[in-house]
Amino acid sequence: MGATHRKSGTTDLSNPGHAPGAVPSTGPSINPSTAPTADPADARRTDVLVIGAGPTGLLLAGDLAEAGLGVTLLERRAESTSNLSRALVVHARTLEQFDARGLADELIAGGHPLTRMQLFGSVTLHPSRLRSRFPFVLVTPQFEVERLLARRAREAGAVLRYGSELLGFDQDAEGVTVRVQGAEGTRSERAAYLVGADGVRSTVRQTLGLPFPGRSIIRSLVLADVRLEQPPAAPFTMNSTADATALIGAFGDGWYRVAGWNRHRQAADTVPVDLDEVRELTRLALGTDYGMHDARWISRFHSDERQVPDYRVGRVFLAGDAAHVHSPAGGQGMNTGLQDAANLSWKLAAVLQGRSPDTLLDSYQAERHPVGRMVLRNSGGLLRLAVLHTPARRALRTAGAQLISHFPPLSRRALRTVSGIGIAYPAGRGAHRLTGRRAPDIRFADTTRLYELLRHGRFVLITPAAETEPQRPNDRVIRASWAGGRRTAVLVRPDGYIAWADDTRDPRARAKALRHALDHWTGSRTEG
Repeated sequence: MGATHRKSGTTDLSNPGHAPGAVPSTGPSINPSTAPTADPADARRTDVLVIGAGPTGLLLAGDLAEAGLGVTLLERRAESTSNLSRALVVHARTLEQFDARGLADELIAGGHPLTRMQLFGSVTLHPSRLRSRFPFVLVTPQFEVERLLARRAREAGAVLRYGSELLGFDQDAEGVTVRVQGAEGTRSERAAYLVGADGVRSTVRQTLGLPFPGRSIIRSLVLADVRLEQPPAAPFTMNSTADATALIGAFGDGWYRVAGWNRHRQAADTVPVDLDEVRELTRLALGTDYGMHDARWISRFHSDERQVPDYRVGRVFLAGDAAHVHSPAGGQGMNTGLQDAANLSWKLAAVLQGRSPDTLLDSYQAERHPVGRMVLRNSGGLLRLAVLHTPARRALRTAGAQLISHFPPLSRRALRTVSGIGIAYPAGRGAHRLTGRRAPDIRFADTTRLYELLRHGRFVLITPAAETEPQRPNDRVIRASWAGGRRTAVLVRPDGYIAWADDTRDPRARAKALRHALDHWTGSRTEG
């Protein structure tokens, strides 16, 4: 279990009076549909307005600022407010995206990599088998991810305005005008595009009038960060019985995250939860509470499965929990939102800098909506397996889990899906088999790595070392050569996915195909 979606019933024992992961209101609740209409002529102007300073919004703001765009991020939570939160897992594909921004090594240094995970008592999964520079699951609290991303965004020039609540907005053919309530009163902000990364109760989504279809799938889930007198043998342990489900994950600094569900304690979100309740569900599921003590925060919540039908409405986009929420099983919530941001940011930059038409932004919906749907399906399935009640169904679950554990093709597929490594985007008819796939971290002839080159925010064109091109790529593309004898030419997008590939041996035919690909993806022909 990882990121979750509904706050309440939370006890923050390190910062009394504040709910971890909650977004406290900075003023009276305002119905966006009745907010005053903004006047574009009076508005502050920027290229992109991002609403929400969670991981999704912060990554997006940093990417846009590093691309040289004006970006303002608005967050109604006060900057000084503690943001202890429920997400604690960073998967391999997300770490690759952090690597492409020069952030992965720092994040890993403060976290706890897990190379094996114990599930349902006797089943072990091995993330160490992933073909990635990051063959593990990183356990680190969400607030550490946010701290790193906020620093990067500021250093790149993004304006982060905490204590600023979105009241409503209007969009027209040239941009979006929003009304914001903050310490200085009500003001207007104007931007070419608006991105709502403002969570499950998204004001942006509500203002658009979009439905958020789905349902609650489980109630009275409990989370806690605790210390243990007798730690489990494995750094990640999970089991389920007829009465309860629980997992324990090690942060690596003496703290442990406990998540669980007790079939016999189904309380409303608002009912307080204490350490005795956490101990009880842990004993029911794992046979012991490991001498649990000194909880720094405890939370009760319920989990929804919901997805908005449209990630884009005109000049307004939705990302992260504003677009999709799902079961915490698999720890995919925060990771999916970060991948949304990585997909959208370079496209917004390309359009705003005149390199691509606005229609490129439609691919955000085409590529990310199916991923959100897949995560809903997979994480929901995992949670339903965890809470199976009858002995016969639990026996079938155990048999299936052991099959996955001991049959390498199935375990590799499961790991690739949950980690994000196996996610690919639609390629289109007639495209090369590599198109749309995630590019691995290739080491080139000059010993540089692909994800080091991606830190420049540009496309990377990879060709055979001995090949002489009749054209050189434009300044939106970095040229690299295979270290070995591979003959395939590959164009990698700024988000690390393959935009185009070609196996043609005829130099003239390849040059023609390359010109067409560069025209399509970078908006300019190669220079002769």
